Amino acid sequence: MATPHGGSGMEYLFYCRDRPRTRPLRDELLEAHRTFMDGYAEGMIARGPTFAADGETVTGSVHIVDLPDADAVRRFAYDEPNHRAGVYEPEVLIRRWGNTLGRTMWDFEGSAPPGPRFLILAHARPGSTAARDALHAEQRRHLLDGEHAGSLIVCGPLLSEDGAQWLGTAILAELPDHAAATALLARGPYARADLYASIEAHAWCFGGRDQDDD
Repeated sequence: MATPHGGSGMEYLFYCRDRPRTRPLRDELLEAHRTFMDGYAEGMIARGPTFAADGETVTGSVHIVDLPDADAVRRFAYDEPNHRAGVYEPEVLIRRWGNTLGRTMWDFEGSAPPGPRFLILAHARPGSTAARDALHAEQRRHLLDGEHAGSLIVCGPLLSEDGAQWLGTAILAELPDHAAATALLARGPYARADLYASIEAHAWCFGGRDQDDD
C-alpha cells in the first residue's frame, strides 16, 4: 500500500549542493535528515551524498523519489532539515525523471567489492527535445547495450514538470574513475549531436541508515 508521500508514478530527482564549511552542521543533523527520509522510504528510488575529488569533502546530496503532487515536491525539497538549517544552497535542482531501468538502487548487484560510484548529470540545450526524440533509440542502445550497461545503477531522462520537454539525463553508475563517468555520456549520440550544454560527474555513494553518510 502506498504511503502518503509516494506511490504515484511521478518520479523526481533532487540535487542539493552543500554550502561551504557546513559539514559540522550536516553531521549534527544526520539523524533528523534520516528521520525525514524515513517518511519517503516506500517511494525512494535512490539517495546518497556526493563528494569532491578528495573523496572526503561532501558536496551535496541526490535523491530520486516517487511523489504524488507539486505540494509533496515542495515539502520534500524545502522542509528537509539540512535545507531548512542552511546546509544546502538555497536553489535545489528539481526535475521530473524517468526510470529507464525500472528499478531502485537497492536492486543493483554491482561488483564485489564495490567500485567507485558516480552521479552523472547532463543538462540539455534549450529547445533540443525534437532532436533528442530522433536520437532516443540510438542513445538507449549506447547506454543499455554498450560496454558499461552492467555498470548502470539507475538512469533516466530529466524532464519538465509536465513531462513534455527533455531537459537532460541523470545516471548513477559504478565506473572505474571520474574520466569514465564523464565519458559515458560525452561519447554518446546526444553529446555527438551537441544536445548537452554541460555534463557534470560527482563521486557518489549509497545513502541510507546503514551508511556512514546520507
